Amino acid sequence: MTEQQEAKLPFQAEVSRLLDIVANALYSDKEVFLRELISNSADACDRLRYAAITRPELTEDGAELGIRLIVDKDARTLTVSDTGIGMNRDELIANLGTIAKSGTSAFLSSLGDAKKDLNLIGQFGVGFYAAFMVSDKVTVVSRHAGEAEAWRWVSEGKGEFTVAAAEKPVRGTDITLHLKEGEDEFLEEWRLRQIVTKYSDHISVPIRFGTDAEAENLNHAAALWTRPKSEITADEYKEFYHHVAHAFDEPWATLHWRAEGVIDYTALLFVPKNKPFDMADPNRKHGVKLYVRRVFITEGTEGLVPPYLRFLRGVVESEDLPLNISREMLQLSPILAKIRAGVTKRVLGELAKRAEKPEDYAEFWATFGAILKEGLYEDRENRAELFKAVRFRSTSGEGLVSLADYVGRMKPDQEAIYFLTGDNAANLRNSPHLEGFLARGIEVLLLTDSIDEFWPAVAHDYEGKPLRSVTRAGDDLAKIAPAEGKDEEKPETAPEGEVANLIALMKTVLGDAVKDVKVSPTLRESAVRLVAGEGAPDIHLEKLLRMHGQLQEATPHVLEINAGHSLIREMAKRASADGAGDTLTDRIWLLLDQARILEGDAVLDPNAFARRLASVLESGIG
Repeated sequence: MTEQQEAKLPFQAEVSRLLDIVANALYSDKEVFLRELISNSADACDRLRYAAITRPELTEDGAELGIRLIVDKDARTLTVSDTGIGMNRDELIANLGTIAKSGTSAFLSSLGDAKKDLNLIGQFGVGFYAAFMVSDKVTVVSRHAGEAEAWRWVSEGKGEFTVAAAEKPVRGTDITLHLKEGEDEFLEEWRLRQIVTKYSDHISVPIRFGTDAEAENLNHAAALWTRPKSEITADEYKEFYHHVAHAFDEPWATLHWRAEGVIDYTALLFVPKNKPFDMADPNRKHGVKLYVRRVFITEGTEGLVPPYLRFLRGVVESEDLPLNISREMLQLSPILAKIRAGVTKRVLGELAKRAEKPEDYAEFWATFGAILKEGLYEDRENRAELFKAVRFRSTSGEGLVSLADYVGRMKPDQEAIYFLTGDNAANLRNSPHLEGFLARGIEVLLLTDSIDEFWPAVAHDYEGKPLRSVTRAGDDLAKIAPAEGKDEEKPETAPEGEVANLIALMKTVLGDAVKDVKVSPTLRESAVRLVAGEGAPDIHLEKLLRMHGQLQEATPHVLEINAGHSLIREMAKRASADGAGDTLTDRIWLLLDQARILEGDAVLDPNAFARRLASVLESGIG
């Protein structure tokens, strides 16, 4: 044979490590290996059924679509054979020798010592390798539909595999497991029948035992989503989710409905409990499969589900789309647009309903909340429905709150919904930006996701109440009555003339390092804070833009001082009495560095900062 016909190749490094983990009982229940192999075979049959719409010659060999479980007790082998689309040489190498998916290394490193975490492996979708739990050698013989050549892939799961030419009379794939000692239960028909009934009864192609043409089906071979909800058990829904999502967790929510009217379609959708590793990637496609009259068309169709619902898994079947529609035409189809609108409204409505149970919803929100909020930026048409489903942390300390909750607690003379963005809620709670608002009993939303920097500017308001950052809303405080009708206690401030002298000196000392220096309307305890200048992006947004290379240089910000702080009062007195001096100049620079640190930024000059700090400490001791 030529080199092209036979070759011994190494696994991708990540696959070798993964096989080692799988072989050491990652799964708590070994029988799931059969579910995964059957699920892959069913997908291969679906892909052939779709491809044959435009290329009927692919099925000219006459083989009926289906899956067979073939046992050889003497050889101690179990073969999962399908008549699906099959694989050629390159596909065997690509599909079984590598994991062509981003996040591989992150996935493997996250396993650590917790190698029995069933959910992690399921999130990554590598079910084929489960075969090595029960076998010490796996042989795959496959022939791609429409091609004459067949290929054999063989591996013992120890770092390498062999690919060679083979003989196979019809299209499809045969996966033969050479069982390990002690795994003989998987050679018994009753045991295989039990596993198929438990995990794969919903598979829409027939699954049979043995090679007898008259063998009865081990499964119902009926598309689950076409059956009435009243006839489907919770376990059947769960196992279908495992199949369609290639996942091992349980669904957090199951939505099954049939829409009838101008457009008829059926949807069976799931919200997972766990988040795939690359879910945060906005380019990642959703996991919803599109069927037309029981024929699988495509998965991840652009236009079927909006990007901010890309965590959905499941099936949508249309009776109205043409079977032979191309992918290009599909994306422009008005029928698909109507299905998308219906699916989106139904899912958002269900999420809003589930959100009324805070403890249950907190689990979903922690996993997918940041992704759902992308819709506030992208989807103007459904923004009102999204507002019912989104939740936030706030200074109320009452867990997740809705905007309806917030508005219901607003002070009588409060006109806006106030928010503060940052990296984490704990740090935001201690931010100097909040001091004036907390002193007046005004609740502030604490927004910590990257998308939070963008959607408020696009959404503008909620039910007529404008969304406003506290970093730009200091002047609003004067319009709002103090908490409980009492006058807010403020510390004595420095005389206006002394403060003006200090501000003039600070502007001279700091120069271009700041855009302006002025008295803060919100500070109560902190000496200083930094805010963005007029027309400039918020400081946290600017930092994100710099991190992602969208902005090259930092913009000078406005330094606000607390005229009632003892340090500022003393500095104002000295600035008026003595003018500039080394000690006062050092303190001015240290105030700017302090404000930068509070915003999570580095000081401008670390060496100068250390020298000035030492000098001020020394003078204090003296």
